[in-house]
Amino acid sequence: MKLSKLEKLLDYKFRVPALLERAITHRSWAHENLPGASEEKLRESENESLEFVGDSVLGLAIAEQLYTDHPSLSEGDLTLMKHHLVSTATLAKLAHDLDLGGFVRVGRGEEKTGGRKKQAILADTLEAVIAAVFFDAGYEAAKLFINKIFASELIKVTPKGSLDYKTLLQETLQAEKLSAPVYSLVKTDGLPHARTFFVEASWDTGRSEGTGSSIKLAEMMAASEALKILRSETSG
Repeated sequence: MKLSKLEKLLDYKFRVPALLERAITHRSWAHENLPGASEEKLRESENESLEFVGDSVLGLAIAEQLYTDHPSLSEGDLTLMKHHLVSTATLAKLAHDLDLGGFVRVGRGEEKTGGRKKQAILADTLEAVIAAVFFDAGYEAAKLFINKIFASELIKVTPKGSLDYKTLLQETLQAEKLSAPVYSLVKTDGLPHARTFFVEASWDTGRSEGTGSSIKLAEMMAASEALKILRSETSG
């Protein structure tokens, strides 16, 4: 009954309901409720692998829609808009609007620490649900699902209104009492009129890389990748 209620909220009926059940299962629930299960069995029961696929499906669908909606925009503007739409903040907001947190299966420890409301868990779960739709009915069905869920965000997104990932990364690191990131130009590639810049961002506990048609865009992409790394480290 709970899955049926969630299907109504998602406005999508699964052919294979087990996919949705797995999509809403956090690893903390699997480890707590499947004692003695092998690592392989645990991985097959939690949503991390689905999240991995959902991230790619989401990225492709959003890129395709942005290209269709804004054919005259530059690659840099489209990239900023895409990264805003697939960011943890946007995903968590949409997951919250769908009341996805009320359906996530988390362990008792995560429950006590407010796991259902954590941005990372909400974002990861929505990506896993997207992957579940993809495996259930294919890319076209997943794209329709994504465009429906993201409809309001797709309408209002603009390059200027997209997230400044460098600022967001700095604020995230400050909140963790870590030093500000340092950006370094690693190399450039291509002809003078069509350069690609490769930039590395480094901080106390890690590093990330980004590429772009300008140093500023490459730094922004490196910051976005850094936020993904930090998100995976704090998703429980």
